[in-house]
Amino acid sequence: MSRRTSWVTHAMADQLLTTRIMPTDRAHALRRHANVRGMLRDSGLRPTRQRIALAEILFATGNRHVSAEQLHEEALTARVPVSLATVYNTLHQFTEAGLLREVAVDGSKTYFDTNTSDHHHFFVENENVVIDIPGDGLMIDNLPQPPAGMEIARVDVIVRIRPARGN
Repeated sequence: MSRRTSWVTHAMADQLLTTRIMPTDRAHALRRHANVRGMLRDSGLRPTRQRIALAEILFATGNRHVSAEQLHEEALTARVPVSLATVYNTLHQFTEAGLLREVAVDGSKTYFDTNTSDHHHFFVENENVVIDIPGDGLMIDNLPQPPAGMEIARVDVIVRIRPARGN
């Protein structure tokens, strides 16, 4: 075996090893990245680097509720250099595009829900945690008639809960 053949063989082996160690992770990351790009484009948003990075963090783990501050912390932990103002702007853009649903708990506290279907929420007061109430978990009857020329867009119910006393 010549010296050159041996070198090529080692280089090829190294390439095969790297390809075999990480192909599913790399392929999964590329697919997720492509899916996020497509989701943003389909929603009418330009897939900028910051939007892609924030969307990957937001939608990677399924349905959840996050505040802008929580997402900002997660972005910094993931080494995504983004300001809190950009996170707020992006969350509001995602909401306007229909990718998120805004859940206003107080006048001062807002969460963003990745589950945009019709449903209501529990708010755990002492923990500042938002939990979905299943779609059939609450019935609302006898809504008032909206003023002339208006229609009801949606009804949001937030049921505030806390640990039972004595527990």
